[in-house]
Amino acid sequence: MMNLAHPGWLWLLPVLIIPLIAWYIYSQDKNEPEMNISSTRAFDSLGTSWKVWLKHLSFALKLGALACLIVILCRPQTKDSWSTSDVEGTDIVIALDVSTSMLAKDFSPNRFESAKRVATQFVSGRDHDNIGLVLFAGESFTQVPMTMDNATLVNAIGQTEIGALEDGTAIGDGIATAINRIRDGKAKSKSIILLTDGSNNTGVVAPNTAADIARKFGIKIYTIGVGSNGTAEYPVAIDYAGNIQYQRMPVVIDEATLKNIAASTGGKYFRATSGNVLSDVFKEIDRMEKTHMDVQRFTHTEDHYEPWALLLLGLLLLSLLLDYTLLRHIP
Repeated sequence: MMNLAHPGWLWLLPVLIIPLIAWYIYSQDKNEPEMNISSTRAFDSLGTSWKVWLKHLSFALKLGALACLIVILCRPQTKDSWSTSDVEGTDIVIALDVSTSMLAKDFSPNRFESAKRVATQFVSGRDHDNIGLVLFAGESFTQVPMTMDNATLVNAIGQTEIGALEDGTAIGDGIATAINRIRDGKAKSKSIILLTDGSNNTGVVAPNTAADIARKFGIKIYTIGVGSNGTAEYPVAIDYAGNIQYQRMPVVIDEATLKNIAASTGGKYFRATSGNVLSDVFKEIDRMEKTHMDVQRFTHTEDHYEPWALLLLGLLLLSLLLDYTLLRHIP
């Protein structure tokens, strides 16, 4: 259904067109040449010339073009509508390790920045999902609650920095916080993506206990061990200038616990030994975590001024064509 975004501009129709018609009628008597004769009886049978009607037609065409311009100013639009479609969507919480060890340089430029980049790409490609972000180190907290606003989530991931939490690796607490965020979601499929580069060494909730709770709520946990094989440059100190000092140390990840967490909840464990592998891991999770759901879409209004603009152009060109051909005045 067509409607007008600014119908108030319609007041220009009577304000402009009525005075123009009055001026046109008034000017007809003033612009025509006159000759005084005793009687016009001899010309009664001639009738009105066709050029007079064409002159009136030319004026009417100009008025029509003006009316089209006013309608364009009113912005004709199609009416907004809701539509329901079947799409793939799910509830997901990304639990991201922000402990100092994530600054290790076996990824480019380091594990943390690589994880943020890949997580951002993952979020950007999930248009119909409720996604939340949980950060954990020595403690855990919700950075972004469940949302379908991808832009907000991408912003939050980009602004996340290491050092906001007490250092350590509380994997169980991170999972527990993620469960609290996702357990009341309405999607049939609920999952947690846990990224960590170490072993649980602090926190209130044990990782396996958190996994048992997730299983009871029907929440799958995908665990990702982030770190290359062998050794890596780890941050060990900060010098007097504020620069981080690195030292090559063995990469230690508690893969047994991460595998158990994933297996007990119906998820899967991945080992990401480089940024490219981490990207592939998220792509695989993206393929697995799909579920059909009905989503209502709101269709925005669309302007439809093109037909009126074409009509305006056609009326104006036809009027000019008449004025410079059949109605042309020769001095």
